[in-house]
Amino acid sequence: MEHAERVLGAAGDLFYRRGVRAVGMDEVRAASGVSLKRLYQCYPSKEALVVAYLERRDERWMSSLTGYVADRPDPIPAVFEWLERWFGEDGFRGCGFVNAYGELGADSAAVRDVVRRHKERLRAYLRGLAEEAGAADAGLLAEQLLVLIDGATAVAMVSPREAAAAAARAAGLAAAALTASDESA
Repeated sequence: MEHAERVLGAAGDLFYRRGVRAVGMDEVRAASGVSLKRLYQCYPSKEALVVAYLERRDERWMSSLTGYVADRPDPIPAVFEWLERWFGEDGFRGCGFVNAYGELGADSAAVRDVVRRHKERLRAYLRGLAEEAGAADAGLLAEQLLVLIDGATAVAMVSPREAAAAAARAAGLAAAALTASDESA
């Protein structure tokens, strides 16, 4: 298990930083310090390693988001506060799922599936927050928040990150207020 973790850690860093197609298995081997034979025993193909990387990223990303939001009194604004913190991290390179999908989605059903599962998991989480907030149409609000998160993440890759997070937060709060006011109408 130790070997698999070392390989996954090295691959995750390299894939997120440089892109999946740009990183070869020999480079993962060198960065992890695991022999190529052992690497392929742990992950029989590059696709299997990419899927494991994305599944691990999903767990860590969602745990970070949900943990941060759970400690805040207003969950929807907290999502965007967390987003701003994430955008400010050293090495921020946007959404690892969208990046991997852009590189491999047309060629790999396994990668498409793990990316879709992540987005569905995020959508379901946002729907739960919208329901807790009393949104008249929690599904619509969740979809709006998801689009804002993904859009802000893409914009933050190429523009001032603080501006992208602030704009997404303002739009998210406006959408939440509109959905709440629809309920009282």
